[in-house]
Parts: sequence; structure tokens; C-alpha cells
Amino acid sequence: MIFFSDYQSLYLILPVIGFVIGLFGTMVGGGGGFFFLPVLTLIIGAPAQVAVATSLSATLPIGIVGTIAHYRHGNVDLNTGRIFIIAGVFGAVAGAAITGWLSSVQLKTAFGIYVILVAFNVAYSTWRKKQSENYGNQVKSLNKLNRIGRGSFFGFFAGAIAGTFGTSGTAPVMAGLLSMRIPIKIVVGTSLMIVLMNAIVAVGAHFLVGRIDMTLVIFLTSGSVLGAITGTNWFSRARLDGAENNIRYVYVLVMIIIGVLMITNR
Repeated sequence: MIFFSDYQSLYLILPVIGFVIGLFGTMVGGGGGFFFLPVLTLIIGAPAQVAVATSLSATLPIGIVGTIAHYRHGNVDLNTGRIFIIAGVFGAVAGAAITGWLSSVQLKTAFGIYVILVAFNVAYSTWRKKQSENYGNQVKSLNKLNRIGRGSFFGFFAGAIAGTFGTSGTAPVMAGLLSMRIPIKIVVGTSLMIVLMNAIVAVGAHFLVGRIDMTLVIFLTSGSVLGAITGTNWFSRARLDGAENNIRYVYVLVMIIIGVLMITNR
């Protein structure tokens, strides 16, 4: 299941690509796996099964480095993350079962619609948050029951996506955390931890059916680890209080784009 492909001069661009993906992956909380897959398929020309398993494997170092660095800066909410992770295990099992009932196109369309609806929900909650701030009203934190409910709901869908498509389920994780009215830095750090655990589950599942090209993993991660360290340090030191709502809208836009791609990509 693990092999080393022959070296190609084209591989020399992979550390640079890995650095950029690692940099932004740890700043947006997604780990970068969504971008590794098109790089491997469109630029390198790797077969689909190899690309999926290799992409997931290359995501792990970013998740590990990013999670540890964010935890040291106090940007990881372990209690909230635990809810997503536990629910994600059940979601992954359900996702694996769903694949036998629906076609690939139906699954992509369903999850694409789901992601877009979630994005609009986040946009609405952000708008309400901004209105409250404009009128000088303090945004109340969610109680424990609501946090468990939202974490379980979004965590389940993140796990389902991981079990179905072999991805980390970043969109529902980010949407769930953004809906919990917690600071954006905590959202990003906690998201990385959840995405890391989802990626580990997905790698284990795809290890049995895919092949991991360790040559590509080494070239990608040689740059992505450095990018992850740099991105985490920059993000942790940045002052985001005034721009937090705008950043949330950027995440909404990214989720909508992901949803559209899932629907239109046949």
C-alpha cells in the first residue's frame, strides 16, 4: 500500500506548493488537504486512488504541527473539539455505509447543497453578531447543551464526509465552530485539531483501498511543515478584533465555493 515513485524534476515545485498550502492551511483551520488533491491529480497526474490517499497523508504533518503550535498559543478548545471528534466517529461509520446506497454524483450533490446551506447559516449568524455589536449589545455565549448539540450535529456531518470522500470535512467543522460564537483564533486552532483526527480516520480507511506515494508525501511535507509553523506564528500574533466579522464572511465565501464545486464536479 506504500510505495516510492521515481524522482521527477517536476517534484521540485512540490515543497514550494506545500509551503503555501501549509501556511494558509494553519491560518484558516482547514489543514490544506482540499488543495493537495488537485495538485496531485492536475499537476503531477497521479491516479485518483493514489492522489486521495497521498493527499490525506500529506495533510497529517500540517495538522500535527498546526495543532501543537495553536495549542501552545492557547487557541485550541479541547472540550469543544472533543464533541466534534466523538460525533465524527459515528459520522464516519454512517458515511461509509451511505456510499453503498447512493451514487457518487448524488453524494457530491447532497453534500454540496448541505455545505452551501451551512454557509448561509454562518453568514446569518455573523450578521446578527455584527448587529448586536453595532447596538452595543453583548453577544451571549451558548450554554453547554447548545454547544453539545451543535458540536454533535456538525461533527457528525464532518465525519460522514470523511468516511464518504476520504477528506477531512473542513466545511462543516468550520461552520459548526463559527456558529458557536467563539473567537476566530479559537475557531482556527480547534478546527485544525478536529480536521487532524478526521484525516487520521480517513487515512486508515483509504489505506486498505488506496496506495500512498511516499516520494510525493516527502516532497510536499518538506515545505508544508515549515509553512504550518510560519502560518501559526503569524496568525497567533495578528490583531483580529476589528476584522473578525470580515474574516467570517471570507470563510462563508470559501464554503460556498467548495459546495458549488462539489455539485458541479462530475
